[in-house]
Amino acid sequence: MTKKYAIIVAGGSGSRMKASVPKQFLPLGNKPILVHTIEKFLQIRDLSIILALPVDAIAYWQKNCILYFSDLSRLSVVEGGKTRFQSVKNALFSIEENVGLVAVHDGVRPFVTTEIIEKSFELASQNSSAVVCVDSKDSVRLLDESGNKAIDRKNVKLIQTPQTFDLEMLKLAYEVEDNYIFTDDASVVEHFGKTINLMEGDYKNIKITSPEDMEIAEIFLKNNRE
Repeated sequence: MTKKYAIIVAGGSGSRMKASVPKQFLPLGNKPILVHTIEKFLQIRDLSIILALPVDAIAYWQKNCILYFSDLSRLSVVEGGKTRFQSVKNALFSIEENVGLVAVHDGVRPFVTTEIIEKSFELASQNSSAVVCVDSKDSVRLLDESGNKAIDRKNVKLIQTPQTFDLEMLKLAYEVEDNYIFTDDASVVEHFGKTINLMEGDYKNIKITSPEDMEIAEIFLKNNRE
């Protein structure tokens, strides 16, 4: 059986939320956003989770969030870095094995479905990568040196997480220096020279980064309970 891992990146701050605690710890319903996210991944059998947290957030996690989990055997914590790239790299190289599959997911995407997670592992096992995305609903314009121009939105994908890869390949891809072009794991793997395979995501799989996102998340949570 192929070993499966999930790296959950939770290195954000509360600046755009205008909150006193990092956004991943803000309450959504009756528990922190990050707890909702981790619970989704714990539903996947035989999956080990590595949580990347800022060093100054680990104490908060241990005091306020760890209490939601009765079994911590599948959950470990590593210190994140100053950038997302560095946080993923720290978590990735904490995995001793080189054979397996690893999904990287944003800690503030609590509405990912178990179906999407499982499908991403299935596709990555076949193609070495599976990156979740959705179509753009809006018109899109491309900025260039001459100004801007309309492009066909059918050719544009909005990228989400999880982004799931062959473990050894992702480790090799991350053996580079951080770069501003690395906005996600797919960009790192692409820089390494590998093809990115896309899979259909879910518009509800939002990344909660602003107060407006939080309002939407509360509606999603309420609808899920009804």
